[in-house]
Amino acid sequence: MSVFALGLNHTTAPLDLRSKFAFPAEQIAPTLQSLRGRFTGTPAPSTRGAESALLSTCNRTELYCAAEPALIRPTMEWLAGLGGVSPQTLADHSYVLEGESAARHAFRVASGLDSMVLGEPQILGQLKQAVREADSAGTLGVTLHQMFQRSFAVAKVVRTSTEIGAHSISMAAASVRLASQLFEDLGQIKVLFVGAGEMIELVATHFAARSPKGMVVANRTIERGEKLASRIAGESMRLSDLPTRLAEFDAVISCTASALPIIGLGAVERAIKARRRRPMFMVDLAVPRDIEPEVGQLADVYLYTVDDLSAVVQTAGEKRQAAVAQAEAIIETGVRGFVHWLGERETVPLIQALNAQADQWRAAEIARARKLLARGEDVDAVLDALSRGLTHKLMHGTLAELHAADREQRGELTQIVSRLFLRSAGRAPDGKR
Repeated sequence: MSVFALGLNHTTAPLDLRSKFAFPAEQIAPTLQSLRGRFTGTPAPSTRGAESALLSTCNRTELYCAAEPALIRPTMEWLAGLGGVSPQTLADHSYVLEGESAARHAFRVASGLDSMVLGEPQILGQLKQAVREADSAGTLGVTLHQMFQRSFAVAKVVRTSTEIGAHSISMAAASVRLASQLFEDLGQIKVLFVGAGEMIELVATHFAARSPKGMVVANRTIERGEKLASRIAGESMRLSDLPTRLAEFDAVISCTASALPIIGLGAVERAIKARRRRPMFMVDLAVPRDIEPEVGQLADVYLYTVDDLSAVVQTAGEKRQAAVAQAEAIIETGVRGFVHWLGERETVPLIQALNAQADQWRAAEIARARKLLARGEDVDAVLDALSRGLTHKLMHGTLAELHAADREQRGELTQIVSRLFLRSAGRAPDGKR
């Protein structure tokens, strides 16, 4: 068994395609159980013990599996079916990583090195939630659990011992920066936040620091909206009131888990007309989209998506690059540790079989020795026979292989046997140390 990762993100797939593979939190467990059902419904031995975990954020959807490589293709086909696209379309915009590469990717994702915002901390919490969902669904398993726990530990070291997160511009800060380019004074605008999740809370916090004239939170659950509004000294309103009140706001930032757009073209057209063509700044941070894409074609509307913000959040500089190099070194050490653990785990069945075989031989020789002692045989002679019997059983298979090997095989086999059986002597058969 190995590990592999199948995914698509902001660098490989456009927003509309990523939207087809966005899974709300409540769908993660059923989706993983569906995959497990597909695996267990296959008679192939390679499906036994297969593990899986699903990470779905606004910038990426990634499926991590611990299984045989033979399952990669059927997994790709299954995921393509969920998104309603052909396997080839998914393959053209996704990546498949195996073994060490898959582990390295997971470690980099946890550490924020694969994010649109380099070093952003939200992804670590999202990955931990994905692991909890997989555990709850019963699809996590020992191998993925070990990989993710090691990635979390490495991410902690990266964040505490490097400056990878320093000076980064988050999506929230980027939204404020773009708004300030459109409006001369953010203190004179009214802002509407649609949703009340973690991302909207971050954006609201950044805008609140600029003291806008008014801030309103619209959320499907009014209690949760009121809770966020109280933290930013704003107001709350029902999501159902949005179409009639949209014209009040100069800036609209939306990020919900809705499967369909909640702000349509018609509503925005009416709002712009009521505003007498005063510009409206809109940011859609949701995947799938909260705002119909056609809204971006309207005059006096400045609509940005998560992909549009990517150019804003990119930063450079020597210090930043040095931090990245340091983080990559930390990650590499962690990956080597996991790969070593994985290799050791693969030898466990062999070690167990060897121990079982040795125990059978030992039991057989002890039983034989006891019979000889019961007949009154000399103790020294019995002990000598016991040791010879064990030695013969232990060496028989190796000697048989050496005698049966051809010239090419014998050279390689001789080196292996020398390492295994002549360690205490400290020298190879030719007398060289």
